[in-house]
Amino acid sequence: MQDSLYQILGKHDAPALPERKPAWLKVRAPGGPNYLRIQQLMQDLRLHSVCAEAHCPNIGECWEHGTATFMILGDVCTRNCAYCAIAHGRPPAYDIEEPARVAAAIAELDLQHAVITSVDRDDLPDFGAYVFAETIRQIHARLPGCSVEVLVPDFQGREESIRTVLEAEPEIYNHNTETVPRLFKRCRPGGRYERVLEIFRVAKRIAPNIPTKTGLILGMGETIPEVLQTMRELREVDVDILTLGQYLRPSEKHHPLDRYYSPEEFVLLRDAGREMGYRHVESGPLVRSSYHAWEQVQAAGV
Repeated sequence: MQDSLYQILGKHDAPALPERKPAWLKVRAPGGPNYLRIQQLMQDLRLHSVCAEAHCPNIGECWEHGTATFMILGDVCTRNCAYCAIAHGRPPAYDIEEPARVAAAIAELDLQHAVITSVDRDDLPDFGAYVFAETIRQIHARLPGCSVEVLVPDFQGREESIRTVLEAEPEIYNHNTETVPRLFKRCRPGGRYERVLEIFRVAKRIAPNIPTKTGLILGMGETIPEVLQTMRELREVDVDILTLGQYLRPSEKHHPLDRYYSPEEFVLLRDAGREMGYRHVESGPLVRSSYHAWEQVQAAGV
């Protein structure tokens, strides 16, 4: 591993926040024909997309390219993470027909790769694992050529729920780490960093051939040495694919923004991840977990 890379990164202290958002974070407002088509399809089939619910800056680009991340199990989360724009509260009963509607939408879009995620459902006995598994099965049955990536909650670390999803054979098993251990209590009060590491240990033991993936959002108060250490620890539990992106504060009520990382810093972090042995690292200011997901699949050889 190149010592110079770490020396450069380790010297990058958090600069003062500029008065205006940096130019590299500005995106065009959505509104193209494919965007409008997907928006209408979501409404017609009563589906949710994390692209919209989480205020993703890439919604225009991704939807215009005919890709979307489907959010199952409703749009109300049982947890209240400090950085997240998704509504928190008591979710309604889940819809047993939702997996079929998601599969119908993916078939209508003729996707090659579909990403399925959800809110946390700590109110359910299996935390929503069965609905994930059924959605995977419905997509594979309806569109056999479509690979499925699941971005799952932590299922409170329950091995039975992790197994339920993996036995449905998704092409990628993704759970986001989000931040460094020191900030977990403040930013992810319902989660635990050690639980995240154990999730990946369990996933590899159950299904060693299914690639695992995780993501970090940067700019919430972590230091670059902490980021590098977290990246190393995630690689040590055999995570295959890593995404790194800039935190963008959804509102004044959310966790404060500490700093903007430059595109050059994201390149250095990408190179550090490659040196650590990740099969693929997607790193950039606008990167989110499912950003360029199909390209990530190809790059990682899935």
